[in-house]
Amino acid sequence: MVGRASSRAAATDSGEEIGSRGRSPHHAEFAMPAIEVEKLTKRFGDFVAVDHLSFVVEHGEIFGLLGPNGAGKSTLIRMLTTLIPPSEGTARVNGYDIVRGANDVRQSIGVIPQAMTSDLDLSAEENLTIFAKLYGISRERRRRMIEGLLKAVDLEQWADKPVKMFSGGMRRRLEIARGLVHEPKMFFLDEPTTGLDPVSRVAVWEMLARLKRERDLTILLTTHYMDEADKLCDRIAIVDHGKLVALDSPFKLKASIPGKNILEVSFSNAPANWSDTLKSLPEVADVKSSENIFRISSQNGPRTTVALVEAARNAGVTVTSLSVQSTTLDDVFVHFTGHQLRDTLQTAATYDISPMYERR
Repeated sequence: MVGRASSRAAATDSGEEIGSRGRSPHHAEFAMPAIEVEKLTKRFGDFVAVDHLSFVVEHGEIFGLLGPNGAGKSTLIRMLTTLIPPSEGTARVNGYDIVRGANDVRQSIGVIPQAMTSDLDLSAEENLTIFAKLYGISRERRRRMIEGLLKAVDLEQWADKPVKMFSGGMRRRLEIARGLVHEPKMFFLDEPTTGLDPVSRVAVWEMLARLKRERDLTILLTTHYMDEADKLCDRIAIVDHGKLVALDSPFKLKASIPGKNILEVSFSNAPANWSDTLKSLPEVADVKSSENIFRISSQNGPRTTVALVEAARNAGVTVTSLSVQSTTLDDVFVHFTGHQLRDTLQTAATYDISPMYERR
């Protein structure tokens, strides 16, 4: 496993980034992490959805969960947000045990599910008011808080407009504001930009980074967008078949992959031993194949490309497509799981959030 306990502060990507990576100095004052997960397990009959996961999320981090459909990400979040109990293991959120201190956990977290659940017939202000009342916020404080939140998500001028008039990006910003009405310090977001256009996605990224700084938030998010994880997250955990297979900063995860370039190539009429031929090319560090597409890790992309084309010509093999790129998080995911994280839209998970508002 890559750096299970490593911190984000040691390395950052080159180039401009959306968020301010690393935690501010005052986070050292916290005696315990924002989230501590110890051998957390969830079984449904004989099926193990989450298999003895252990990790820590520090205060002030944006922590990303990457995994294919069915990897256990949503089940993990549902346990951490007290919606379902674990079968084994323990976890603490903001110092509260997710089983013994479930009500305290709920009061200290904000949860934004993938599905947009704001009432379309109500205004932005009315939607926020309902949630503020559920959390028992006084009328005077409620008024100031809603005004501040709408300003924070750039919806001030739309405060009295029905949500059905909003674009997808505006609705997502309202959902995020709604999750902040009780001023949580821990924020869970499930696929925060799924279904948004590219411009709206970047706007949400920028807003999340700003809110994290201004409100001293710790954020745990799931995403299947690699660029989103790369831009936003201080550290990323890759989960597959319910197990944690890698955990580190985006920079270190990419640096852990053999080779500096990735060649993605497809062929027609390639012989059965073609993978062995590709492995013998100069500067090749690794070769993986799936459905007649070969991903070749190379220390020198141009040199390997020239040799590959020559080898194909000599063997009478036709190159049908070829691309060369630097190592990305997609390559990291393939390296650790053996398959690609398909960028597909899924039916939004259904969350029964009513237990979060029960008074006990």
